[in-house]
Amino acid sequence: MTSASESQTLSKPAPRFALIGSPYFGIMLACMAVVLILSNIGAAKGVVFGPIITDGGFFLFPLAYILGDVMSEIYGFKVARKAIITSFALSAFASLCYWIIIALPGFNDDYGTAKQAAIEGALGPVPQIVLASLLAFLAGQTINSLILVKMKARSGERTLWARLMGSSGVGEFVDTLIFCSIAASVIGITDFGSFVNYVLVGFVYKVGVQYILVPVTSLVIGWIKKREPSYWV
Repeated sequence: MTSASESQTLSKPAPRFALIGSPYFGIMLACMAVVLILSNIGAAKGVVFGPIITDGGFFLFPLAYILGDVMSEIYGFKVARKAIITSFALSAFASLCYWIIIALPGFNDDYGTAKQAAIEGALGPVPQIVLASLLAFLAGQTINSLILVKMKARSGERTLWARLMGSSGVGEFVDTLIFCSIAASVIGITDFGSFVNYVLVGFVYKVGVQYILVPVTSLVIGWIKKREPSYWV
């Protein structure tokens, strides 16, 4: 005979996930990759708002995590992991392209020399920023997706807001800590106080944006679920 707890576990339905045959997944994957690439470029610039220290990609990066939440909730961990790895690879490819563009011989006149210096200044630090961003993105997004899917396995379609907030908090903390530890010196942050400021501001901002947008994220998830034929099969 099985116990009451075992019977409850056996009777719990498996969480629903959609197949990726519709166009929605492809659109979200493209958006995630573009957001990550643009964030890497923006992150090469240090930004100061009074006592607040951040980087030029601060307003973009939370969107990548929101897209990761949507894909994890609708398509599951394996599909979300493919999106994470694909975005990772495309961002690395973009960094390689920047290096080739900088290395190509340019014009020797004053304009060409100034243009070369401007490109090197804008894109030159990006490979180091990309290393920080890719490692942070890979770890943070994977943890974020895994936690969300594990929570969904326990609660089913209920408490979506808790999944979004819980997974984002942990994933963003891991992401921010890894990124800031590698990228801080590249954008000019060299003392411990500024580093702590950079980490805390980045984490609070990213999580804050995601928490504020939880109602919107929930509406988007609900909208796509209704239009994914395989989700309710």
